[in-house]
Amino acid sequence: MHILLTGATGLIGRELGKALVARGDTLVCLVRDAAAARRRLPFPALCHAWDHTRAVPAAALQGVDAVINLAGEPVAQARWTPARKALIRDSRVLGTRQLVRAVLDHDRAVSAFVQGSASGYYGERGDEVLDAHSAKGRGFLADVVQAWEAEVGPLTEGRPQMRVPIVRTGVVLAREGGALAEMLPIFRLSAAGRLGGGGQWMSWIHLDDIVRLFVHALDSARTGVLEGVAPQPATNRQFTSVLCRALGVIENLPVPTLAINALFGEKATIVLGSTRIAPRATRASGFEFRFESLDTALHDLLTPLRGGVRERTWEQWFPHDAATLWPFFCDAKNLEAITPPFLGFRVLGMSTPKIGVGTLIDYRLRLNGVPLGWRTRIDAWDELRRFVDVQVKGPYTRWEHAHDFIPLGNGTLMRDTVRYQLPAGWLGAAAGGWKVDRDVGRIFDYRSRKIDERFGA
Repeated sequence: MHILLTGATGLIGRELGKALVARGDTLVCLVRDAAAARRRLPFPALCHAWDHTRAVPAAALQGVDAVINLAGEPVAQARWTPARKALIRDSRVLGTRQLVRAVLDHDRAVSAFVQGSASGYYGERGDEVLDAHSAKGRGFLADVVQAWEAEVGPLTEGRPQMRVPIVRTGVVLAREGGALAEMLPIFRLSAAGRLGGGGQWMSWIHLDDIVRLFVHALDSARTGVLEGVAPQPATNRQFTSVLCRALGVIENLPVPTLAINALFGEKATIVLGSTRIAPRATRASGFEFRFESLDTALHDLLTPLRGGVRERTWEQWFPHDAATLWPFFCDAKNLEAITPPFLGFRVLGMSTPKIGVGTLIDYRLRLNGVPLGWRTRIDAWDELRRFVDVQVKGPYTRWEHAHDFIPLGNGTLMRDTVRYQLPAGWLGAAAGGWKVDRDVGRIFDYRSRKIDERFGA
């Protein structure tokens, strides 16, 4: 299937794109910056520059069989000023209007238009159990979602043969990105507690399930609303307790409602509002969840992070097979070329003539201006597929770097996964965790740019 995807660089879009390409689909993506997106997208796609203020490029729809619309400015990233609220609304409403207009003007019949939406449609509803057929709620987000979904109306009228499923997504839980990732730093320090009274309902869904639900909607769902939430919503009190248990940390005092309102203003409705949704229409459509309970979802996501372990993942797709990429990483000296200058990184030597399991590699580098020695050991070496190096001597309590080379499309998805643990436990994390996380991000952003310069399309 040839699919047009918007919102491809977002949390759901990145994973959905990989899933679609892995099963044999080809993708066209509408993005703000086509050059930047090519490096950021972890899957092959033809990218067209576009934003909600402009008409969709006609070339983007050539040969397209289906559309998945995930575009929209994030609602939780900044305080809701009038300008911010206008951008949140216009990026969804005007953007969808432009996309629908382009589909209606297109000669080729698009078989499905999958519209991303949000559980904000229901507003603050207390303990009321809601579903796809429940009435709209009140408030800014409810009004935005109603206007957003209304923009696909011309499709159901002008192209009655087209399927137009709408997925109202709840809070997406993922290890990196989204609401959970924003919560982790303070929960790691055992400094977080429930929000307000803690009785407000949160309708959540595991990232794996929401991706699968969008694929399901694309392939078989009929026109209408699907609830993008797990079958067992949780109160904030329950969520806080399960999250602390999954991380192995202590729950702290609750955050007063007054403080939340003062900090976030109108945006506080995101964390204090109560929305209890049952995925009745989703289940009736034949979809089966993998993560029905919060316990199983957070256990899956957070078990690798217990004990203060931190994880960062970087993914890049290259139009080459692993045999083309692999030799570069077999030469330890190449690490110097892809490490930022501020580290003063130098390879001193290896214990074996050729890298393999058990090879020890010695480095010299600077951290905050202090010269340090670092030794790593190759713990796994699966030719053309995977290798793992771990710290034997160095500044971290634990450092493990896995390099995966995954066939995808007509090329390779290269994934770097780093798990590290700071010395001195929670005290070390509190004192310098934010800076270490920032520096690790800088190091691997530089690394990804340099690798892209060498192997990118």
